[in-house]
Amino acid sequence: MNTEKIENEYIKSNLHTHSTFCDGKNTPEENVLSAIQKGIRVLGFTSHSMYPFWTECNMKVEDFPAYCQEIHRLQKKYEDKIKIRLAFEADFIPGITFPRHANYAEFKPDYLIGSVHYIFQRNGVFGVDNTPTVWANGVAEHYNGNMKAAIADYFALQREMLEKGDFELLGHPDLIRKFNEKFPFFDENEEWYKNELKEMAKAIAKSGRATEINSGAISRNWLSKPYPSEYFLGLLYEEGVPVAITADAHAAESLDCAFDQTIALAKKAGYSEVIYDIDRTGYKFCRI
Repeated sequence: MNTEKIENEYIKSNLHTHSTFCDGKNTPEENVLSAIQKGIRVLGFTSHSMYPFWTECNMKVEDFPAYCQEIHRLQKKYEDKIKIRLAFEADFIPGITFPRHANYAEFKPDYLIGSVHYIFQRNGVFGVDNTPTVWANGVAEHYNGNMKAAIADYFALQREMLEKGDFELLGHPDLIRKFNEKFPFFDENEEWYKNELKEMAKAIAKSGRATEINSGAISRNWLSKPYPSEYFLGLLYEEGVPVAITADAHAAESLDCAFDQTIALAKKAGYSEVIYDIDRTGYKFCRI
């Protein structure tokens, strides 16, 4: 992945946005208008996708052309006020669908976010960020309550995605802690969990990809801090992994949720620059 020179000024952006084309509350244009009001200069639309398949939270296959047409319309309409990017948050399902540009070639996205939202087992599948009940029941049913084994599989899936996928930004790399503040399913200070994070940080660095500091769980009232965790973010910095500050917004009002807090966390970890834009030429950085 090529990179451009680092801009001297901080450029406010959000490269992870959902709309009514998937499970977001607002239309793309409502998001754009809110972004302009908030001083966001780059807005990336990233509809959930399992293309060429579909589930309830993902964009329907028949809606892909309309989605692309609408984002392109908004790019032209508001080109003097904001830069808009067309992208997808592509799920990884082993043997079924991958976050690869070849799978989305006809839509010509500016970038892809690769994410793992589900753990697949021979006897079924369950979501890791649906609800605390779904998460707990999934671990009970598919792992006989062995949380450690379930989490190990979650990180293994991400490492497999990094090896087999073709995407620019890794989505919420420790999503499995989304409910952990209100429902402490596991102890994040235990050595086995820290070792998982260390292996994950090394895998991301080896892949040459960036990841995000994602405030989505704050806006949805699950976490008080973004993910990755402070400890994980420190590991990512040590491994030289670039980061982008994103909102994972599912509502227009959340497009810059907790950005001041997120920037402070990035600085505390050691970061002095972040990705503010991604296109087919590479990452673009600004200082924080």
